[in-house]
Amino acid sequence: MAPPSRKTSAPGPLASKRALPRDPSSEVPSKRNNSAPPLLQTSGPFVEGSIVRILMENFLTYDICEVSPGPHLNMIIGANGTGKSSIVCAICLGLAGKPAFMGRADKVGFFVKRGCSKGTVEIELFRASGNLVITRDIDVAKNQSFWFINKKSTTQKVVEEQVAALNIQVGNLCQFLPQDKVGEFAKLSKIELLEATEKSIGPPEMHRYHCELKNFREKEKQLETSCKEKTEYLEKMVQRNERYKQDVERFYERKRHLDLIEMLEAKRPWVEYENVRQEYEEVKQARDRVKEEVRKLKEGQIPVTRRIEEIERQRHNLEARIKEKAKDIMETSQKCKQKQDVIERKDKHIEELQQALTVKQNEEHDRQKRISNTRKMIEDLQNELKTTENCENLQPQIDAITNDLRRIQDEKELCEGEIIDKQRERETLEKEKKSVHDHIVRFDSLMNQKEDKLRQRYRDTYDAVLWLRNNRDKFKQRVFEPIMLTINMKDNKNAKYIENHISLNDLRAFVFESSEDMEVFLKEVRDNKKLRVNAVIAPKSSYADKAPSRPLSELKHYGFFSYLRELFDAPDPVMSYLCCQYHVHEVPVGTEKTRERIERVIQETGLKQIYTAEEKYVIKTSFYSKRNISSNISLRVAQFLTVTVDLEQRRHLEGQLKEINRKLQAVESGLIALHATNKHLEHKDNELRQKKKELLERKTKKRQLEQKISSKLGSLKLMEQDTCNLEEEERKASTKIKEINVQKAKLVTELTNLLKSCTSLHIQKVDLILQNTTVISEKNKLESDYVAASSQLRLTEQHFIELDESRQRLLQKCKELMKRARQVCNLGAEQTVPQDYQTQVPTIPNGHNSSPPMAFQDLPNTLDEIDALLTEERSRASCFTGLNPTVVEEYTKREEEIEQLTEELKRKKVELDKYREDISQVKERWLNPLKELVEKINEKFSNFFSSMQCAGEVDLHTENEEDYDKYGIRIRVKFRSSTQLHELTPHHQSGGERSVSTMLYLMALQELNRCPFRVVDEINQGMDPINERRVFEMVVSTACKENTSQYFFITPKLLQNLPYSAKMTVLFVYNGPYMLEPNRWNLKAFQRRRRRITFTQPS
Repeated sequence: MAPPSRKTSAPGPLASKRALPRDPSSEVPSKRNNSAPPLLQTSGPFVEGSIVRILMENFLTYDICEVSPGPHLNMIIGANGTGKSSIVCAICLGLAGKPAFMGRADKVGFFVKRGCSKGTVEIELFRASGNLVITRDIDVAKNQSFWFINKKSTTQKVVEEQVAALNIQVGNLCQFLPQDKVGEFAKLSKIELLEATEKSIGPPEMHRYHCELKNFREKEKQLETSCKEKTEYLEKMVQRNERYKQDVERFYERKRHLDLIEMLEAKRPWVEYENVRQEYEEVKQARDRVKEEVRKLKEGQIPVTRRIEEIERQRHNLEARIKEKAKDIMETSQKCKQKQDVIERKDKHIEELQQALTVKQNEEHDRQKRISNTRKMIEDLQNELKTTENCENLQPQIDAITNDLRRIQDEKELCEGEIIDKQRERETLEKEKKSVHDHIVRFDSLMNQKEDKLRQRYRDTYDAVLWLRNNRDKFKQRVFEPIMLTINMKDNKNAKYIENHISLNDLRAFVFESSEDMEVFLKEVRDNKKLRVNAVIAPKSSYADKAPSRPLSELKHYGFFSYLRELFDAPDPVMSYLCCQYHVHEVPVGTEKTRERIERVIQETGLKQIYTAEEKYVIKTSFYSKRNISSNISLRVAQFLTVTVDLEQRRHLEGQLKEINRKLQAVESGLIALHATNKHLEHKDNELRQKKKELLERKTKKRQLEQKISSKLGSLKLMEQDTCNLEEEERKASTKIKEINVQKAKLVTELTNLLKSCTSLHIQKVDLILQNTTVISEKNKLESDYVAASSQLRLTEQHFIELDESRQRLLQKCKELMKRARQVCNLGAEQTVPQDYQTQVPTIPNGHNSSPPMAFQDLPNTLDEIDALLTEERSRASCFTGLNPTVVEEYTKREEEIEQLTEELKRKKVELDKYREDISQVKERWLNPLKELVEKINEKFSNFFSSMQCAGEVDLHTENEEDYDKYGIRIRVKFRSSTQLHELTPHHQSGGERSVSTMLYLMALQELNRCPFRVVDEINQGMDPINERRVFEMVVSTACKENTSQYFFITPKLLQNLPYSAKMTVLFVYNGPYMLEPNRWNLKAFQRRRRRITFTQPS
């Protein structure tokens, strides 16, 4: 259904409305034939508290109206907007009900007719002792009500008491169900339904007992909790006091240990001072000894220093002489090296002469060997030339093979050209395939965006889509995903029109072509998976291509540019459903120009729905005045259909992709065949080339042999001409070697003399080095002794410094310890130490005499013993943790508190036992009648459902028998034989099923009801015709029984050929421009005129 809109209608020529009571000449076959009941009725079929008369002045749509209902079933019938629900509002407000009970407005002033400052509602209730007339005057300006009972002023509280005394509960949905509260009945929890049922049909004391039980149970829980807490607290107090009994004794023991610790801590500074003073004296004596040792070491170092200086002078003289000898040796060695270089050059010259001779001998030997080899090769080539055949007859074969090779080469070039063309074609197709695939991926990405929006907003629907995609094989015909996924906007700017026109429930609904498929789907998704989804069935005959009643060209001059159907694409069944249900082929879309001419468009076109750039207009024609009533709402911003996917283009791309894949397969097949052909041609080409090569080699072999023989003969002639005289060369080389050896002997003699001179100089240098080494050794020994002595001196001096610093530190520490010891014993600077603290008068390090304290006589005299005893005593004292001087006081105080708590706990337990006894008594008086009452309701409710070929149960439900605030009435129903009983909830059943269940439950209460009347407003609107007929039959049979309470059934329409009872009262509500003025209304005159018309008609 489309979302509700704000209605704005122009008033008719006559604004007053009037409800007509029972019309004897009506065409309804079961009308009442008696006249209206008197205003005050003291006897008859009315039950105590029934409504006898309703008067409304300036109330909602009425100027003045008086309604006289019957004692049993009252059918109030009239078209929408005539004022039926205004009567229901009058009953509620007239009987001290709150405006919120109707769900229409929160202030009572809103119920006064527009333009009036005051309104009145008057209700007359039947009482055996005399009817009760309640009047409520409503002041709009003050939003205030003035109350009257039997024309006497009173207060609202008194009115509420009078109404409650008659058991009238306009706030109880089981008794008073206004039109705007029908949906809330199914939303009542089990607990709320039980409370409403108790108030409606239970004995007056039943609800009071229930409230008492809840209060008793709450107090019982509080007492149980209090007793438990106090018992636990008492046990803790007793246990703590038992512990404290020992703590008192431990407190005194701990005090003894603390006193001993205090004495030890007082003695310890004096012992520590004495230890430091003794250490100071020892350090001072050691420092004096080290000082004397330093003096002796310094005196022993003077002779050693003088001897080292003398040896250093001798070493300098020896090193100067060694340097002179080394210079002479270097000059002689240089001369020897020069002589050796000349001798080596002579040896190298001799070696070069010998090598040149050897080279010439080797060259001659090689020349002879080459000549021999060449002659042999010439002989072999001549022999081979003789055996070579004549090759002139091979040329025809070579020419034939050449022609074959040329032909095969042409075929190969043609084949390779075709391969290149095929490869280029394949590359082109692959590029086209990639481009088409990228387009499809982009379309799928847009589709995923739509699915993400569905998942975020309606997770149950999204889960159902996933299930459908995996289980399409379970359905006989096509099933379409939610409409918001299958719809594709041609322009996303127009998405707002579609989303405002189609309800959100239908946008997320699945579309089926078969009702059997829909049953399978709902059973699996709703019943088994508990998903809240919607489903619709497409019309059997297609509406998708149905033409609009008016062509668009007739509307273009008003600014209309399209019908809704042309703004989007959808599968035929989906489009058919939208055309059938929402008439998208009949609703035009306009622009800002349309909005500017909207009054003219409404009057001239006769359109029922219109869209402008930013608004939606709905036009209705009044049934009475025949005037157009328009309402407009601003368009919501589109949320789901803004993503546009051109499905036709996507299908075209998929077809392109298939065609490209087919072409690619054909190209690949052609390439494989061409490659095979090319390979075969290459193999044949290689074979022919090998044959041609062999023939050519055979043809050119003789010519090559002749050329080789000629070349070899020329080489042989050249080698025989190149000769060498080896004997002459050997004689020349020998003469040159002898001359070189003579020069070499003279050089060796000169070198020997130089070596002897160099040896003598080396001996002299070695002697000087040995003398220098002896001097250096002596010097090193003296320096080592000197260094050792110096090191000893430095260590001794360092030791002296450390001892002196230690002495100063100990002196300062002695002073500090003396000061601290005096502070511990609380002695002043001039105050003497008590005799109990001292045994001797030692000398203080600063040289002054004093009277330091000594160790206490009974305590240890060393720090280790004192520290050990302190540690032991502190450990013992630390075992007594958590003790303080207030332990004894707290122990006594806690004993008194335990006694008081024990007495209080006894009183609480007595009170708890009393509450449990009261609960047992009240529970028996409440639960047994309640179970009987629920059984009766269940019996009638089940019978009603059985008569409709359905099943229903009502039972008393609770999880814990002792939790009286958790008791509730559970309604379970099933409307299909293939399903199980399900609890009535706002989500599981459809709107019509909830309406049927609500109506039958109220009917089950009717015969048991102790309330004087019941009101049900337009509860049959969501029912299908079959259920509506069955429910109406049950209402008539139940509400028209003897001794049943009054019943108001308000409906805008009824089915044809319904059964009626003589006890029914049918009230018709009319509205229109031809209504009479209220002062001209004469019911008796209308009845007389009707009788005359009836009598004068021919038989």
